[in-house]
Amino acid sequence: MRRILAPVLVVVLLSLSGCIWIDSYFLPPPEDTAQELYEAGMAAMDQKEYGDAQDYFSKLKDRFPFSPYSLKGELALGDAYFLDEDYLHALDSYKEFEALHPSNENIPYVFYQIANTDVSMFKTIDRRQENIKEGLEYLYRLVETYPKSKYVKPAKEMILKSRRILAEHEIFVADFFWRTDQFGPAWHRYQYVVENFSDIQDLRDYAMKRAEYSYFEYQKTLSEGERERVQGSWKLWLKQWL
Repeated sequence: MRRILAPVLVVVLLSLSGCIWIDSYFLPPPEDTAQELYEAGMAAMDQKEYGDAQDYFSKLKDRFPFSPYSLKGELALGDAYFLDEDYLHALDSYKEFEALHPSNENIPYVFYQIANTDVSMFKTIDRRQENIKEGLEYLYRLVETYPKSKYVKPAKEMILKSRRILAEHEIFVADFFWRTDQFGPAWHRYQYVVENFSDIQDLRDYAMKRAEYSYFEYQKTLSEGERERVQGSWKLWLKQWL
């Protein structure tokens, strides 16, 4: 009996191992679950492997769009792009999250991160500051809509930083007109700073002094009628801002 069973057992074992080999070769490997993809993404974030995290969170979003883990993964995807300094994709991810989940509890954080991403894209003062302006819009929305959010305090600090960048940009342009003896445009630019950035005292005072000088140089180039008209508006403006 033993002599009969031994060969039979060997055949059965070989058959089973052959089936396992065939299955592993021809059948696709089992897919990760939503939880596994999310946890793998967060583990990659902890290791600062942001590219890998982006892959995990993107797969989670595509394969399990209705999973609770997908919701968290969408937000984490924006963070992965942001930390990787891929700011354009970070903006797209955060804005998409806002559009898809406008009432989500994380919206204050999303608003703050959109602004944070916009400010992080700042390079030099001489360029157009459209991202800074957009960031300010989201910061104002955050402060006005969610006044009790923990992100309000850092948002107000970022508002001051962003407004200074905009004011410095206007000063940069005004100073260019000043240096090139274009005193009319310089005067108007300095006036704009005084009127719109009075909360930034040092730049406001600088712009006021330059506006006065630009005005006196500018009016020398005008006809008598134009000079009288400009002087009238200038006096009214000084009364308002002095």
